[in-house]
Amino acid sequence: MSLVGPRPLPVRDYAGFNTDWQRRRFSVRPGITCLWQVSGRSSISFNQWMDLDMRYIDEWSFWLDLKILAQTIPAVVKRGCIIVLVLLSNPHK
Repeated sequence: MSLVGPRPLPVRDYAGFNTDWQRRRFSVRPGITCLWQVSGRSSISFNQWMDLDMRYIDEWSFWLDLKILAQTIPAVVKRGCIIVLVLLSNPHK
């Protein structure tokens, strides 16, 4: 596993990938963070997620990895703050 790269998927998902461009995703080491992580995560469709992974593979560079790493911390902190605010606004749940 790498710090930056396509997020790992379960092996069972590999069988659902029926085209070569989808399987290309498995040709690189998976990462802890990726473009999907810093580009909206749950607001992105599965196809958009796969497109971001292909973009990462096609455009990979040391500088792209640094950019993604730099964007990961604010994205995670922002998401954490949103979760806390939701929990505080719904104390009975």
